[in-house]
Amino acid sequence: MRVLSGIQPTGNLHLGNYLGAIRNWVRMQDEMDADSQCFFFLADMHSITVHEEPAARIRHVRDMAAALVAAGIDPNRSVLFNQARVPAHAELCWLLNGTARIGWLNRMTQFKDKAGKNRESASVGLYVYPVLMAADVLLYQATHVPVGEDQKQHLELTRDLATKFNADFGVELFTLPDPIIPKESARIMSLRDGTAKMSKSDPSDMSRINLTDDDDAIMQKVKKAKTDPEPLPESAEGLAGRPEANNLIGIYATLAGTTADAVCAEFAGKGFGAFKPALGELLVETLRPIRMRFMDLRSDDTALDAILEKGAAKASAAAEPTLRAAYRAMGLMR
Repeated sequence: MRVLSGIQPTGNLHLGNYLGAIRNWVRMQDEMDADSQCFFFLADMHSITVHEEPAARIRHVRDMAAALVAAGIDPNRSVLFNQARVPAHAELCWLLNGTARIGWLNRMTQFKDKAGKNRESASVGLYVYPVLMAADVLLYQATHVPVGEDQKQHLELTRDLATKFNADFGVELFTLPDPIIPKESARIMSLRDGTAKMSKSDPSDMSRINLTDDDDAIMQKVKKAKTDPEPLPESAEGLAGRPEANNLIGIYATLAGTTADAVCAEFAGKGFGAFKPALGELLVETLRPIRMRFMDLRSDDTALDAILEKGAAKASAAAEPTLRAAYRAMGLMR
């Protein structure tokens, strides 16, 4: 089993990133047997579809590496690296562009969502973004890829590309990856709008819990989180039509390792004046050790670069056979 997943280094991690993906990465890493391997990468080559100052991009890569290690990713047990240190990603992406079809990419809903109405001004990189995602996966012969709802279409494209390449060139080169649906997957919403995902691009910092927030900031954000005047119901069924309440109950349940029904039963009949302090304390106790470890790690750029270089060396060694085989299959080298 070979698992691969990536995250864009575009600013600080928030609670949604941690509960929705990173915590599951740590669990997968910890559950791997001796014959299996996890590859986790910082998708800095994907990030260039949006303009960013070079110094800021470098800082974000280092900060994200620090955050992942602080959250529990162990560079000695998993391969942790950033794409830019492994040129094979860009090389295989270009080779796969010869196999990808315009019609396939035209159906990618994420491009339509991100480009919006002004598609003509969107970068080519944003358009072929799914091909680079496919290269990320196929390069390492990944057998499994953790995916959310918004990434399922891209994994299907990856499988289509692998199938067509193998058929076109008469090889059995690329492994067709299967999706991993985590046993516990949390969809964390904004603290200001229970119908919108928690996001680092939201202009309001009060909409999210950053992993760098101190104890007081966390308590203040929870206290001011949008709610409704109704008391908490006896079961999760009573949360229907109450998105903000549902979100806060879901966060508590995920952190506590329990169910929304159990949380509702515990706080049934109580208002948010009683529930919010309990949620705030749980968040503080969970995130404090991660924040403290992160702040310690991010102060040492040399150590962070060494972690990423070590991971890149491992990733390059794992990627090389696949890349060379792709060149040979296409008649680009012997």
